[in-house]
Order: sequence, then C-alpha cells, then structure tokens
Amino acid sequence: MTAVTTADAETTAALLAVEDRRQKALIAVDLDALDALFDDSIVHIHAPGITHDKAQLLEHTATNRAYLEITRGELNLRVAGDVAVITGPITNRLRTKEGGERTLAGVATQVLLRGDDGEWRFLSFQLTPYGERAWPALDSEAQKAGDTPVNEEHAQ
Repeated sequence: MTAVTTADAETTAALLAVEDRRQKALIAVDLDALDALFDDSIVHIHAPGITHDKAQLLEHTATNRAYLEITRGELNLRVAGDVAVITGPITNRLRTKEGGERTLAGVATQVLLRGDDGEWRFLSFQLTPYGERAWPALDSEAQKAGDTPVNEEHAQ
C-alpha cells in the first residue's frame, strides 16, 4: 500500500509548474500544449456537470476560447507514488458566447499521473462552484478560520 503524503519541495514545484502551464495554455488556446498536458484518458468535469474526454475538451477549448484569466488560491498537494491530487480554490474569468464576461469561482480537484518520462499529466479535473451552504460551519471549520465555534456546547 502506498502512503499518501504532502508533496516534497521538488514535487511541489513540478506540480505547480504543470498547473501554471495548464492555465496559460487554456488562456492562449494552445492546443498542442494542452494535448501534451492532458493524459489520453482524462475526464474533465465542468462546473455545470458536463463531462468531456480529451478530444472533447480540446474541441471545447478551441471552439469557445472562453478563458480570459485563471486565478488559484492556496493549493493542497498530496502524492501517492506517481499519482498527485491537487485541491483548492479557483476563479475563472470567462468570455461568454454573447461576447461579454462572467466569473466562475469554486474549488477544483485535479488528479495527475507521473508518466514513465517523469512528466506529470492531468487524469481528472472537476470544478465544483461555490453555492449556498445548507448547514452552518463545523466547529473545526470555524476554528480554522479563526471564528468562534458555531455550536457552543461543543466548544468546551
């Protein structure tokens, strides 16, 4: 069994670099770069739940030319052997089909595989947009954010 660990400095730098290349390639509509960054078996789940394979994702990128800016927040990187999982906030500034702009923000989960050539490639991507919170924050979430616990009886 392979242990899941946080990424070491070298792996962290490599993963952040490949994510940066992905962002730049989407904005530039650099299909050759995206083809090299995406594993042939990639599953890309867009925010509204539309699922694309590699060919569809490249077609979607070329056809819509949607990405104007991609901003990431603090990322959590975990590694298990040659598989890495990146999770964290993402904000996409997008071009609309009508010629306007819109912003979509949420949390992205990305799974990458290190190939035999040592290069990391994206296996999976899913963006979950921020939405209405149905339940109050857990005490542990409030404490992490520096707030007072929501459930006072659990604070003791």
